[in-house]
Amino acid sequence: MKAYELLYFINPALTEEERAAFNARLDATFENIGATVESVDEWGKRKLAYEINNLNEGEYFLVNFQANPESISELDRVLRIIDPVVRHMIVRRDEK
Repeated sequence: MKAYELLYFINPALTEEERAAFNARLDATFENIGATVESVDEWGKRKLAYEINNLNEGEYFLVNFQANPESISELDRVLRIIDPVVRHMIVRRDEK
């Protein structure tokens, strides 16, 4: 398993129910691909450099996790189709 980090932001106008449903779907996705989540850092609301989908700010999250390289494409696919995720980026971390 390799070390990765996922940086994404969601629409800050989500209700608590929508946020809970999104978190449950993301947790299930990590479980389905066999990933181990090490930490989740909530960065909070940040102003965007430019407007995306009529949004001027987003709520940012950084997730550090371990996964097999073959499962990253599935995680990327799921993040593309989940509505609350506006943008995301998955990068491989250096092994320490």
